[in-house]
Amino acid sequence: MKEVSKFEPSSSKIVFDDIEDDDDEQSLSSMSSSDEEEEEEEEKGKELTLEEIHRLRADGSRPRPAVPVKPSFSQVKKNTGRASDKNITFSEAKKPARANKNRPMELSSKRPVSRYREVIQAPKKVVRDPRFDSLAGNVDPEGFRKRYSFFFEEKLPVEREELKKKLKKTKNPEDVEELKDQLTYVEKLLKYDPSTNSKGKSILTEHKKKEREAAKMGKKPYYLKQSEIRKQELIEKYNSLKESGKLSSFLDKRRKKNATKDHRYMPYRRADA
Repeated sequence: MKEVSKFEPSSSKIVFDDIEDDDDEQSLSSMSSSDEEEEEEEEKGKELTLEEIHRLRADGSRPRPAVPVKPSFSQVKKNTGRASDKNITFSEAKKPARANKNRPMELSSKRPVSRYREVIQAPKKVVRDPRFDSLAGNVDPEGFRKRYSFFFEEKLPVEREELKKKLKKTKNPEDVEELKDQLTYVEKLLKYDPSTNSKGKSILTEHKKKEREAAKMGKKPYYLKQSEIRKQELIEKYNSLKESGKLSSFLDKRRKKNATKDHRYMPYRRADA
């Protein structure tokens, strides 16, 4: 019988050259002894430091330590104690754990972090705007005008006069534009009449009351268009001007306004070349 060849570090198998059939027992004993030697060498390799392992590799006197193999899915199930559960996934079976309670959890950098992870969020600041909040109640423009009548009757006219005086004195074009904007804003506030906007609302409310009564009688409801609301507003305005005696002056102003509009779009005569 020939001697058994030496163990090669690159492979985990043991190769035998031309073993005779009569010496099976001796070969088995030699295999067991070589396995024991291999295990002893691996244990010694684990105890050695990195510097010593590199030195031994350079000399070629000791084989390389075995590369750790990743556990299979069945092994992970056995380790977790949930081998009976067939529906378990690999991610559930292989849950990360802390080495120590005082240490942070170690996770692999190769595994992407899920987008839907649970993060503790700070409570959002709820912004409350009284204009759009039902707790503040509905806006009443007429009541607002009555409550702040001192502002519209006393302060705004004084502010308008001051702005006009400043406009005459200032020469810087940027300041002039800014003062003009302020003056137009003040004049708009003075001209604004909430009763004009409330007319359309009052027409709608009256029409709705009539339609509700008609619906009780079994008739179909009729919804007013914006054009019809405007027509009714003009009729009411005409009647109020007629009662006050200002209808003729109002119509004259309206005619002049329309004439100026028409005059703008009229074609001019070309100058003779």
